[in-house]
Amino acid sequence: MAKQLHVELVAVEEKVWSGEAEMVVARTTEGELGVLAGHAPLLGQLAEPGQVRIKLPGGEQVSYEVAGGFLSVTGEGVTVLAESATPVSAAQSH
Repeated sequence: MAKQLHVELVAVEEKVWSGEAEMVVARTTEGELGVLAGHAPLLGQLAEPGQVRIKLPGGEQVSYEVAGGFLSVTGEGVTVLAESATPVSAAQSH
C-alpha cells in the first residue's frame, strides 16, 4: 500500500478540504509540482490562476481552482493556504 500524505487545503475564511491522500499536484510559480509522501520540505508560491489536484487512495481525485497563496510541505504533510479555493466539477478537470 502506498504511503499516504495528510493534506489540508485552507482558504482565508475556511478549511476547504482535509484528509489523507496519495499525491497532491499544484501549479506554483516555479512550475507544476507533484508531492508524494516523504517529499522534502518546501514552500512554494501558487501560480495564478492555478489548480490543486488531490489524488485520493483508491484513485479518486478532487480538484480546486485556487487564487493566490502558498503550498507548504513538511514532515507532517501538505498544507495549501489559498486566498480562495473553488471546487472543480469532474467534467472540467484534466
